[in-house]
Amino acid sequence: MNSEAIRKAYLDFFESKGHTVVESASLVPDNDPTLLFTNSGMVQFKDAFAMLENRGYTRAVSCQRCIRAGGKHNDLDNVGYTARHHTFFEMLGNFSFGDYFKSEAIAFAWEFLTEVLKIPRDKLWVTIHDSDDEAHAIWVNEIGFPADRMTRMGDKDNFWTMGDTGPCGPCSEIFYDHGEAIPGGPPGSEDDDLDRFVEIWNLVFTQYDRSADGTLTPLPSPCVDTGMGLERLAAVMQSEHNNYDTDLFQPVIVKA
Repeated sequence: MNSEAIRKAYLDFFESKGHTVVESASLVPDNDPTLLFTNSGMVQFKDAFAMLENRGYTRAVSCQRCIRAGGKHNDLDNVGYTARHHTFFEMLGNFSFGDYFKSEAIAFAWEFLTEVLKIPRDKLWVTIHDSDDEAHAIWVNEIGFPADRMTRMGDKDNFWTMGDTGPCGPCSEIFYDHGEAIPGGPPGSEDDDLDRFVEIWNLVFTQYDRSADGTLTPLPSPCVDTGMGLERLAAVMQSEHNNYDTDLFQPVIVKA
């Protein structure tokens, strides 16, 4: 499946689930002076997540053009050293502003990967936050995901924050196993930063407000913010472990 078909399949799938398709925002944010470049799909929706803006819809889906070349999300130091990092990439994302939450977000992700894209279930691994028993129960009891391919991780890997204070919450990440021929270990192992097991989708469950003293207060309307790299997903769907061998890069490389 080529990258254009993947992008369209993602947007069409979530539109069928009641999401409004939103165009990619500018690479230079026009509503966020804290950022030089748009670095994720949720940037254009910050006010919607904070319940400061009513967009007329509570579910959105987009394919956002992103640059990560500094700041909190800096991939620049990894570019050229891994097969999966880029300064510029496209982020597929679906979002809920006080609408659905963990159960639906996890079910949507699983359905898209395994039923729409037909990715073999035994090639997928999952991480959840140490404290997130709810996500664990959903994965095991509702999805039927094997607990022995799910790893609990700490704040560094599986807890998202907007800043030192404000909205935050646990994450559940979905990984693809490229196979034994590629070096690397499963999530949580000593060599999980190599290229065999690659994170393809991050599901962020924004359910708390963090105060200055670190207290976490449940939000009255929890939200969902997800992100999946189109380049990584294209590698999976084109049976490549190196993003640069996909149709997103090869036409340019061949002509260079």
